[in-house]
Amino acid sequence: MAIYHLEAKVITRSVGRTVCGAAAYMSCSRIYNDYDGIQHDYTRKGGLVWEHIFLPPAAPVEWLDRETLWNAVEATEKAKDSQLAREFIVALPVELNRQKQIDLVSDYIREQFTADGMCADAAIHDTGGGNPHAHILLTMRPLNEDGTWQKKTEKEYLCVRDGEERGFTAAEFRAAEKEGWEKQYQYKSGGNKIYLPPSKAKGMERISKHPKSTKYGRQNPTTARWNSEDQLVKWREAWAEINNRYLEKAGRKERIDHRSFAEREIDEQPTIHEGVASRAQERAGMIADRCELNRQIKADNALLRSLKSTVKKLTEAVAETVASISDAMETVRENLLVIRFGLLHIRKRRKKAGDYLSKAKPLYRNYTELSAQIREKRSERSRLQKELSALPVLNVLKRREMKARLQTVSEDLSELENEAMTIVHGFGKNTPGELTTVRADISATEKAVSSYDAQEKKLTAAADRAKEEFDGLMKRAARLNTDELTAERLAVRPAHEDSAKRRIKAALNGGKPGIWDFSNAADDTDRMLGEISLAADFEELQRHKKRSERRAERKPARDDLER
Repeated sequence: MAIYHLEAKVITRSVGRTVCGAAAYMSCSRIYNDYDGIQHDYTRKGGLVWEHIFLPPAAPVEWLDRETLWNAVEATEKAKDSQLAREFIVALPVELNRQKQIDLVSDYIREQFTADGMCADAAIHDTGGGNPHAHILLTMRPLNEDGTWQKKTEKEYLCVRDGEERGFTAAEFRAAEKEGWEKQYQYKSGGNKIYLPPSKAKGMERISKHPKSTKYGRQNPTTARWNSEDQLVKWREAWAEINNRYLEKAGRKERIDHRSFAEREIDEQPTIHEGVASRAQERAGMIADRCELNRQIKADNALLRSLKSTVKKLTEAVAETVASISDAMETVRENLLVIRFGLLHIRKRRKKAGDYLSKAKPLYRNYTELSAQIREKRSERSRLQKELSALPVLNVLKRREMKARLQTVSEDLSELENEAMTIVHGFGKNTPGELTTVRADISATEKAVSSYDAQEKKLTAAADRAKEEFDGLMKRAARLNTDELTAERLAVRPAHEDSAKRRIKAALNGGKPGIWDFSNAADDTDRMLGEISLAADFEELQRHKKRSERRAERKPARDDLER
């Protein structure tokens, strides 16, 4: 089943990751990182089924080589905590074949990223475990027309003119200076330090050569847009739209939605003994085991209670007339019809619950195993980071070895976290914390299956008793005229079937029984009573009698003509 999963993160050096290492891991290739001198070799890693680099028009053609592209990024970012690249991990719809999955990812990248000036490196992974997904690495700096990187932020000088203060970049200041704007420098005035333009600070001692500027500088507007929450929402929405477009073209009915339950107005308010998770799952189209169990038990108990009084009344039938026996037989059929409907309903619920368990249990088991691995990897990463910090700077070889191990652990951790989040989204949740209810849901569904088995036994026993009652009435009716009995039964049958529908509706707490479900229950009932064709046979018999009567009426007329 197609699910929505898009995880966005930023690759930063502060957690021990490098974009060269991430690209090598993603593409199962070997890349040498010029920045730290580490060779990242993941050629033995499996699961890669496709990889490709996408470039905007301004990018140098040599960046089609993965190692060249990402080393260019590493070389541009100088700080030890630099943000190197943006990474998207998206789940691919299993309903599409491999080529369609590749086309889907390619179109998404071209429409959303390279058309906006980003370089993109993509790969599809599929280990055969039913979780095909794509990794997309994106550059974070815009490009100039000559293929050079733009700045993420630029120094913004706070300049003054006639008492007004305004910010200018270096390029803007060259024009602003001609209009009378001046930079401000720090001067000593008595025992204080103040910022003044040189024209206002004659005779004062300047104590700093750095002009007054904003704290963080002015962010590149394109970079600011790429880093905004609004843009991420647009990318998330675009991923859902292009998935649904491809699913529709493939003739599939499945659709995905990037919005959370709250945004989709899915009610998650808890109810007594059912809880938030059950209601949310039910609204999302999954088996809401506890909700369904509660309803089914109430419905079945209501059906069983309604049968007790009617069966007692039947055993006390006194008059062996056509009318009384016919009504009694149709009352038994009515009871049996209600029972058969309950049995069909239970079996349908049990199948749905079984389908949920067959998917949910292995998924949840996989999630718990992944969670344990994630905890181990996080602990290992933390240990390696501490060991790296404690190593002397001059111990170059040991530090390089430690960084390589840290990079591998970080990439393994990222992959595990993505797999875990895919399972979270598969359960219709948004965060791992919301999975705390899943174990209870699985347990409740298992109990539901057991309850369905018990309810089926009760209803089956009630059906057998109704059948015995019907057989007893058939024996008592042996002395009556069969045609008259059948005609009377068919005459009162619609009223009894309407009564059965009302009883089912009441037992279902106002829920209307489906037409096909009721029809199937009626067929099952007649088959159990050995009367599957009673109405049709009787109608055919009546037609045959009428034809015989008409022939008999015409024969005297022919005899008179012959005479």
